[in-house]
Amino acid sequence: MTQQNDTFGIIFRLTDEGDTHGQYMSGVIENCPAGVTIDEGFIQAELARRAPSRDANSTKRNEPDVVEFTSGIVKKLTTGEPIRFKIQNRDVQVDEPQKYVIKPSHASFVYRQKYGAKSNEECGRASARQTVCRVVAGAIAKLYLRQFGITITAEVLSTGKPSCEGDTFGAKVGCRIYNLPAGLGEPVYNKFHARLAFAMMSINAAKGFEIGEGFAAAETCGSEYNDTQNPDFSFNSNHDGGVQAGITNGQEVYFKVAFKPIPSLQIVQKTIDFEGNPVTYKANERNDKCVAPRVLPVVEAMAAMVVADFMLMR
Repeated sequence: MTQQNDTFGIIFRLTDEGDTHGQYMSGVIENCPAGVTIDEGFIQAELARRAPSRDANSTKRNEPDVVEFTSGIVKKLTTGEPIRFKIQNRDVQVDEPQKYVIKPSHASFVYRQKYGAKSNEECGRASARQTVCRVVAGAIAKLYLRQFGITITAEVLSTGKPSCEGDTFGAKVGCRIYNLPAGLGEPVYNKFHARLAFAMMSINAAKGFEIGEGFAAAETCGSEYNDTQNPDFSFNSNHDGGVQAGITNGQEVYFKVAFKPIPSLQIVQKTIDFEGNPVTYKANERNDKCVAPRVLPVVEAMAAMVVADFMLMR
């Protein structure tokens, strides 16, 4: 893979490395302005939201996810230089019985076709373990955005229902961005909501994105939908979700992300191996049953990086 595939952002930029089977996850955050106060307690709390937990739907993998910063921060302030960090993988276990199985709806087959992978051990970069680096960068983006009063919150709107014991289920997540100024985003290819959609769809298991009224807007008429304004330029509604013509209008930005069921079922499924031979597959207990609630800080982190990027462009 090239470095470009491991980098997110235009100005506020995260480049990360490592995979679920490696010794550590690490990253470099570029172009965070100097003078941002780094609250390591806050960053660690964000990581704790994403980390494996005692929740019934969470993986049994035990990772404390303690971040170590190695450059770019002096006396709890950013220096303007690249911020480098590392997180140790403490509980690595390769699933030997399933090492050569094409896991249904996983990265197994496409990594085989694109990169010539010969086992699932070579597909570790596709693991949601990678999102730990996003949460670190997103937490620092949130700290940068604090000075503007910008806050971001995500919540679980709904989840699917497992059909039987060992099944997994999907989730719909909603996210709101408060106190954004008007004028962020470009009107053609670099629209604010286009970058937001790109960010959300880069998260593991994401299958749908909508902003404002989203798909429901397709079933309404303009006289019901239009966000009309008053002489003082205030709005009477926010069906557009705070973005018009690809540019923020100063209203609250709200969007939703749909996540498919985790493909690692603790139910026997028929599949094939990396050579095409018929085999059966059943996941172990080191997999989540649903992306929620652990995905919430990831959604917020990606949104924070997008907003930080546009604020720096401005």
